[in-house]
Parts: sequence; structure tokens; C-alpha cells
Amino acid sequence: MATVDKTLGKFQCVFNTEQELELGQYLKDMQKRLFDITMKEFRRLANQLAERNGCKHPFNNTGMAGEDWGLGSMARHPDLSMRKSEGTSGARAMGFNKVAVSQFFALLTNDIDENKLTGAQIYNCDETGMTVVPKQHSKIIATNGQRQVGVLTPAERGNTVTVEICCSVAGNFMPPMLIYPRKRKQQEFEVGLPSGGWAEVNDSGWMTADLFLKWLKKFIAFSTAKKERPVLLLPDGHASHTKSLDVIDLAHNNGVILLCFPPHCSHRLQPLDVAFMRPLSLYYEDEVRTQEK
Repeated sequence: MATVDKTLGKFQCVFNTEQELELGQYLKDMQKRLFDITMKEFRRLANQLAERNGCKHPFNNTGMAGEDWGLGSMARHPDLSMRKSEGTSGARAMGFNKVAVSQFFALLTNDIDENKLTGAQIYNCDETGMTVVPKQHSKIIATNGQRQVGVLTPAERGNTVTVEICCSVAGNFMPPMLIYPRKRKQQEFEVGLPSGGWAEVNDSGWMTADLFLKWLKKFIAFSTAKKERPVLLLPDGHASHTKSLDVIDLAHNNGVILLCFPPHCSHRLQPLDVAFMRPLSLYYEDEVRTQEK
């Protein structure tokens, strides 16, 4: 909640009243847009806000506000409370229900009607992991009655490359971004990519808040989003997509409306996840088999 001023012998608040209200309002807005934020994520956001505003704070070494600050902040916002989440399997079974889905479609309909959005202004983005050794296998011809049908696969496991895919309801696909598990980027990573596609690198090969911020800047240019002509972007609730003040501010300032799919429902509701990713994996596996011959 505060830092200790040893000279004066008293506590000094990290944020002023306006900044504290800004942080609380951010949580409420995200909850309304179906983004779930844990206490740790909230404490990271507090650190981002302190850094952005040049506030004197004790968060530097951890990258997030302390537990005491988090509890104190919740006490200063009586209209917010902590809710216990379920395990993933249980949440998936219970999350896909009429109430959650109806709430999502009510928000979706309201955004479309209020902003008079066309299919060319509604986008869905999602990422998938592609490996050198494909996980999916095409069906093969075999003798009737054979109980087990095998296929030879390379012994090595293969590295996973994350692919960020985005398209509009009108069928306009944004060039993909690939994320390689490497420390340094090489020109070979972009060989054969569709025009406009590009590669990024990090140690894990997964999406991060910094990389999603880079992607969002290119998405804004691609979609020609602006406040006078907003676009709706439907991501999942992954932390890299929303748990960053820079991402939220960039979207807001450039006319990008963010609406998350309900927690643990993207496997049923997200168009790219349901209708695009599996065919992509199968066609990718076919292409790998062709190149190996």
C-alpha cells in the first residue's frame, strides 16, 4: 500500500487518488470484457503503473507490488473481491454454460451494433504451436482388421514454434508472426513466409506481453484501425494479450475494441481454434511428409 519514509518516520502512498482509481477502474473494465485477472497479475499491473508514472515504490526487485500492498488495495476498493477459481478440467465443463455464452454474445452484439461494425472490422486472433516433428498424422491406407496401424516418425522431438494467426469475419488474413525458441534472430527464419509475415525470437518460443505489443502495432496498421473507424479484436484471455497496460492503452488509443472469449470456452467458441487450427496441423503434416521424400 505504501513505502516507508525513514526521514519522516511515516508511510507514503505509492499512488495518488487518481492513479488508484485508474487501477481499480481497469480491473472493473477487464472483468466486464470477460478477462480474468489474478492477484499476482494485479500486482504486476500496479508495478507497471508505478513505472509509467515515475512513482517512488519498493517493487523494483520483484516486478510486482507486494502482497501487503495487494491486500491493502483490495480493502480500498470494497466493490472488488477475490473469487476462487476452479481447476481447468472442471472449469471447462462448467464454464461452457448458457449464462457465460449468453453474456459473451450480448457483449459481442452490443459492440457490433454500437460501433456499426462490418465483417471487415471484426477479427479473431489465436496462436498455435507447430513442431518440426508434427503431432498430427493423416489417415493412411491399411489392411482391414488390423488392430494397430503405425507410422514411422523421426526420433527427435523437434522444437515448437509459435504461430500467431489472425483473420477477419470477411476472410481477410493478416500475415502470420512466428516466434522461435532462440536468443538471436536469423534471416532463415523468414524464408518461405507469406508476404508481410515476420519472425520474432525469445528463449521459450512462446507469446509474451512484449511480443504481443509488437504484433498489435502491426495489426493496427494492417486493419487500418482508428477511433473514427474502430475494429473489434477477439483474443483469448492469455496474460500476454491483456495483462499489460501498454497493450490496453495502445488498443484504446487506436480504436481497437478488445473482447475476450469466456474463460475456458475458447475450445468451443473461438473460430480459429475450432475450425482452422486442426486443418492447419494436418496440412502442415502432409507438407512435412512431402518434403521428407
